[in-house]
Parts: sequence; C-alpha cells; structure tokens
Amino acid sequence: MQVPFSNLNKQYLSIKKEIDQSILNVISESAFVRGKYVADFEKKYAASFGVRHCVSCGNGTDAIYIALKSLGIGRGDEVITTAFSWISTSEAISQTGAKVVFADIEPEFFTIDPKDVERKISSKTKAIIPVHLYGQPADMTELMLVAEKYQLKVIEDCAQAHYASYKGKKVGTFGVAGTFSFYPGKNLGAYGDAGAIISDDDDFSEHARLFANHGSLTKHNHIMEGINSRMDGLQAAVLQVKMKYINDWTEQRIRHGVKYNQLLVDNFNGSAPKIREGCKHVFHLYVIRVKERSNLQKHLQTKDISTAIHYPMALPYLDAYCHLGHQPADFPITYEYQSEVLSLPIYPELTDTMREYVVETIRKY
Repeated sequence: MQVPFSNLNKQYLSIKKEIDQSILNVISESAFVRGKYVADFEKKYAASFGVRHCVSCGNGTDAIYIALKSLGIGRGDEVITTAFSWISTSEAISQTGAKVVFADIEPEFFTIDPKDVERKISSKTKAIIPVHLYGQPADMTELMLVAEKYQLKVIEDCAQAHYASYKGKKVGTFGVAGTFSFYPGKNLGAYGDAGAIISDDDDFSEHARLFANHGSLTKHNHIMEGINSRMDGLQAAVLQVKMKYINDWTEQRIRHGVKYNQLLVDNFNGSAPKIREGCKHVFHLYVIRVKERSNLQKHLQTKDISTAIHYPMALPYLDAYCHLGHQPADFPITYEYQSEVLSLPIYPELTDTMREYVVETIRKY
C-alpha cells in the first residue's frame, strides 16, 4: 500500500468545481493584485478570529517581518524566539537589523519554554515570537505573564496552527499580532505563496498595511518607505473556497492525530506527541520521536510510506547562525530532539486503512 506524505491533488479534486469557478472569476475580472477578492478574504479571515484587522501579504515570512517593522523593531534590539522551528521566524528578526535570541523548547510539547525565555531577557529585548509548532499551541499563559512583567511585545507565529486554540482562545489573538502562512501544504493553504497578519490593534494594523504596500494606502501617496508584499486575487479566491471546509478538515486531522496516539501506545519504542491540556492541537504535522530514526525512516520507505523530518538541524546549529557560537549544552532539549523527530503522514484525505498500515509497519519494525 502506498501512503504519500500529503495529497494536495486529492483535496483539490474534492472541491474542484468551486475552485475552478473562483479562479475563473478572478481571471475574468482581471482582479490579480489585491482588489475585491483580497478585501473579502481579509474581512472573512479577521471575522473568523473575532479580531478587527487582517492584513494580507505575500507570504508567512513577510508577515513576521512586517509585524516586527510595524512595532519599530530594528538595529540594537533583541527578539527571543524558539530554537526549534523553520528559519522564517528567525531570519525575519535578523532582516530587521535586530538580533535573534534563541530559547530552548519544552520537553513534552516542542514549543518554546517560557522559563528559558525569561532567562534570555536583557535590556535590549523588545519582543517574543512563540511558534505554535506542528499545530500545538505554545504555553500562552506563562508567555504573556513574562511579556507583561518585562513590557515586551508578543507576535505569535501561527504558520502551522490555523485555528488551533489555547484554553478556548484561538492562537494569534493573545499578542499584538498573529502571523500566518498559506503555503500550499499548510492546513489552510493557497495555490502559491500567501500570508496574513491578524490584530486588534488599530495603529499597528494601519502601519502594517502601509508598510506591506510601498508605504501607501492610495496610489502615488507614499507616507513612508515600505516593501511590496501583497496577496494576489487568485490566492484570496482559493482561500475563500477552502475556508468553507477548514473546520471539517481540521477535525479530520485531529481525529487522525488522536487515533495515531491511541494505536502507538503499545509496542512502540519511541514517543508519540502529547496534546497540551485544555488546548486544541490541529496537527499540521504528526511528529514522533525515535532513537533509530534513520533506520525506521528507511524501513517505512521500503513499505511505500513517505515521511519527512521537521527539522533535521535546529536553528542555532545552522551555518546561518554559526556566528552566534552556540553549543549543544545551550539548548539541550532542542539538540537532542533534532536527531529524533520524524513526521508521519497526516492530512484530511488520509484513510483509516492507510493510517493503520503506517502504525502496523512501525510496530513490526
């Protein structure tokens, strides 16, 4: 049996008629950059989080960068983020001219450790960027307490956690802003790059919108210098169709994640992901930890089961950050986990039979 890591084509075929018509509408109206489809998406996306503002942009990395710039963060400042994630978060910090400061992760949940965050705070620290990694909410209670204690801004990186919630409140609504990626493989994915920022802060949102559009709200009236980071109409139209189904798709991901956990309780020489109490983990990725990762991955491949590694080298140990001179002891949990994590197939179209085949293959190994 073949079990692909994901199957975006199958998802497309399930909503093909609506998607094709939406794309045709955009082309027919030549509404390619911003325009009514983008405006409609921004309104609906903000409403789905119960916030006043959604500022769309070119991609999730830009969303973080724009949020940081809109808070006035730059050279001489420090921003703390997780040592274990994709590089978008940390590189956006560096691009502002600020220094990225890494913090270790919690051993049970893969998310940034609030205690290590507090240890890393200095007089130059201006903000914290927690990443809701794999779809698991970070510990927002403790992080917000730390932020309030030291008067720091919080930007939530929600690229992997669309509609995840922490104790009944959606992620992205705790700090001054939540940033999102709509990369095709995300839980809510476009058919190309796209991103967004959500916020309830009027001044911040106005600045973000200006900055993302060459510093202008109306053509030729440039209030400041900005960048060109705009969502196109095709992506907005696709996302509006997918928003009709995202709740059902999310429930399917959760069902698969919970079932994986139940089936892997016995006869598994590794660790299945835990779900933080009182939280909604939306399982963008289903990540196990296993000591013999390479051997297990090769074994699964021989059985036509595709897997991936998120992430094979933690951020502090990448060549891009060698100038920081970090050692394994600086982030002990992160350093250990980078050689153990393995992502198994999980997506709404995954069948129960496929999931059970994956588990049985792991058990036999």
